[in-house]
Amino acid sequence: MKRTSKASPGKAAAKKAAGKKAPTSASPELSSIRQQIDDIDQRIHQLLNERARFAQRVGESKRGEGLSTADFYKPEREAQVLRTAIERNKGPLRNEEIVRLFREIMSACLAQQEPLKIAFLGPEGTFSQQAVLKHFGHSVRALPLPAISEVFEEVQAGHADFGVVPIENSTEGTVNHTLDMFLNSPLKICGEIELRIRQHLMGRMKGLQKILRVCSHPQSLAQCRQWLDEHLPNIERIPVSSNAEAARRARDEDGTAAIAGEAAAEVYNLGVIVPEIEDTADNTTRFLVIGRKLFSASGQDKTTLLVSAGDTQSPGALHRLLGPLAANNITMTRIESRPSRKRKWDYVFFIDVVGHAEQPPLATALDELREASTLFRVLGSYPAAVL
Repeated sequence: MKRTSKASPGKAAAKKAAGKKAPTSASPELSSIRQQIDDIDQRIHQLLNERARFAQRVGESKRGEGLSTADFYKPEREAQVLRTAIERNKGPLRNEEIVRLFREIMSACLAQQEPLKIAFLGPEGTFSQQAVLKHFGHSVRALPLPAISEVFEEVQAGHADFGVVPIENSTEGTVNHTLDMFLNSPLKICGEIELRIRQHLMGRMKGLQKILRVCSHPQSLAQCRQWLDEHLPNIERIPVSSNAEAARRARDEDGTAAIAGEAAAEVYNLGVIVPEIEDTADNTTRFLVIGRKLFSASGQDKTTLLVSAGDTQSPGALHRLLGPLAANNITMTRIESRPSRKRKWDYVFFIDVVGHAEQPPLATALDELREASTLFRVLGSYPAAVL
């Protein structure tokens, strides 16, 4: 009988390894491409540092005039830089990527001396924080605060250079608390941010079956109402002060899930159970940047007005206010009424129009509107959101 020998494990492994082809070195063409990329990276690095040095010189010049870090920030100039970058972009990078890269470059250069301090409706992990980073870049000092009123107070007191507050959502409408703050605040609107809102269901559980309750900010619950009605119809919905607070509860409480953005899942170490549960595909929130002064025109601007006409219940009161805008071909993009808080059934109007308050034809229209108003304030003229 012929006996067959069984190879030892060591010999078998050696034979298997011998049968494999040794890894080949990169082809000459690939090596050449990589070298070109390295050369481009080096030039980019040199140019970034050169840009930073020029930014330092600007800072030194302004500091010599006794100006602070907030005085270096020019939203109209940044908007012009970003629009120019989009105009010359031929791909393959998307406009959104180009804008994000240039925003971070400007943010890092501006922070050479001292980072801007930006107050926002916190805590960390909220959409307001995402709006801060989208508009100002990551080289700022973000200051989370528990209430919109406190954002206004910190900016007015000079403890923060600027603030970021939500003003309206494309699905659920106006954030009235923000509007009402402008009734008595001297602060100005310095910019706007449009943030695409993606709401995720998150928690420590693996599926929908173990969810006992869902927490979120009332706006987020409303933005996901149809999805919740369909998939979690009998689950308790608990409104809380912020999406980040909802995520904290989901982390700490058994059976609690949260609706929040991806950043909250990362901050509070939660798993995303179902992504993007918002009811409308283009769900977007608009935020305002608030500061202590008005800025110059950028070329593509909006202006926000606070006006009233005495007895707002009299016939034609609103028509008298809007007449100067129509007569001068001014585009109105938004109007909201709020109680004046002076007497019952008396209202003020917040109006957004296209153009800068210091430039015609809007400047002409505002002169006429001022004459027709008992209350007239320009809350801000600021660059329209770039993307």
